[in-house]
Amino acid sequence: MSALLNIAHVLGGLLAIFSSAYLLPLVWAIVVDDGTQRSFALSGAATLVAGALLFLVGRRHRRELLPRDGVLAVTLGWLLMALAATGPLLLEIPGLSFTDALFETMSGLTTTGASVLSGLENLPPSINLWRHALNWFGGMGLIVLAVAILPMLGVGGMQLFKAETPGPIKESKLTPRITQTAKYLWLIYAVLTGLCIAALRLAGLDWLDAVCHAFSAVALGGFSTRDASVSAFDSPVVESVLAVFMVISVLNFSTHFVALRQRSLRVYVRDSEVFAVWGLMLFSVLLLTGFLAWRGSYDSLGESFRHAAFNVISLATSTGYMGEDYDRWPVFAASWLLLLGIVGSSSGSTGGGIKMIRVMILLRHAGNELVRLMHPRAVTPLRLSGQIVDARVVGAVMGFMLLWGLSLVVVSMLLMATGLDAMTAISAAIACLNNIGPGLSMVGPAQNYAPLTDFQTWLCSFAMLAGRLELLTVFVLFTPAFWRK
Repeated sequence: MSALLNIAHVLGGLLAIFSSAYLLPLVWAIVVDDGTQRSFALSGAATLVAGALLFLVGRRHRRELLPRDGVLAVTLGWLLMALAATGPLLLEIPGLSFTDALFETMSGLTTTGASVLSGLENLPPSINLWRHALNWFGGMGLIVLAVAILPMLGVGGMQLFKAETPGPIKESKLTPRITQTAKYLWLIYAVLTGLCIAALRLAGLDWLDAVCHAFSAVALGGFSTRDASVSAFDSPVVESVLAVFMVISVLNFSTHFVALRQRSLRVYVRDSEVFAVWGLMLFSVLLLTGFLAWRGSYDSLGESFRHAAFNVISLATSTGYMGEDYDRWPVFAASWLLLLGIVGSSSGSTGGGIKMIRVMILLRHAGNELVRLMHPRAVTPLRLSGQIVDARVVGAVMGFMLLWGLSLVVVSMLLMATGLDAMTAISAAIACLNNIGPGLSMVGPAQNYAPLTDFQTWLCSFAMLAGRLELLTVFVLFTPAFWRK
């Protein structure tokens, strides 16, 4: 109980920040007069009051956050925001259960992009905007936003920042103060979003579609205003714009910051993760273009390239847009796309999955072990981008991968035990744990997660949260050592 009291003011501050997020759809609802004004006003007010009460309860217990406090605050904060965000959906979508509403908001905030809703085109415009705003806020992370604008909370900002940000290497700061770092990252994020909105408008989308898809593209979230996702527009220009911004957003935002500060593109050249991420995408585009052309899936090589390129970029960045129903492709192609969603994102990006840097560390560690078999006395330090990687980082990566593998097996087996077929269960587990969104079969890109039972839906919601917070942040809460004084 004392641990919860120590972070109550932090959770209250986060909810207070989150209450301001309702202003965007509220203003939109007023402008277009879609009848949802009351729902957003009530939900925002309730969230603000709940945040204020938590802050008042916890202020007498406030102190500098310890590492365990940061972990607990981030996990509970994310959960509370997802719970609060269900308000407008429950008030405006008839027949929507609380379980499904929480799945939708959790999917939005974790940038997973999976949905239980059908008839997206018929939703009130502000409800669609709310779904996509959740993608956008979750992309860079509301915890990072809190660190940027509420240093007066009196908490250890670095503890929150490290617990929320993705990737195995979280110690380095871009600026002397963590609040300044968070502000610069959010500024880059906002500028990219603005440019994407403008480009989509020039590509022919109306304001609602342009704003919504810019939010989900830069956040790598994958929500769409259409049941058929991006394929509904049938526009190579729109697909190209979205692809460009997904390719930019999948890189480490710290790399973008350093490149802007130094005014040099050489920063990207020196980053080996950039080459690995973009190289894997390029290889996959060429591979699947040739494979689809060989299998005769499309009438021309150009059409094969168009659909292979967009879907590769969409899945490799863990965005999850559907440019084409790849579940109808030969199983090799569809499975390859799902594999890309696991490994294709950079650390420090808005993407999901295990992150490319972990894959690189594991591969180089395996190579070093092979060298040691031949030369037992050889000194083979593990290097990335010219820097030696600390042995503790290698150990942390291996521990993460073991936990990731166990989580994938457990979630898959539980989904199969509750009635799903193997393809649906395994792909749903992969898609949720790695925040990809669509899976295969019953939860494929042309389908959604509505057929799942309540238990299956709750399990997938938990998997999305655990995956977004990189597993360790969530699972450490279930260890007895965490709760010992």
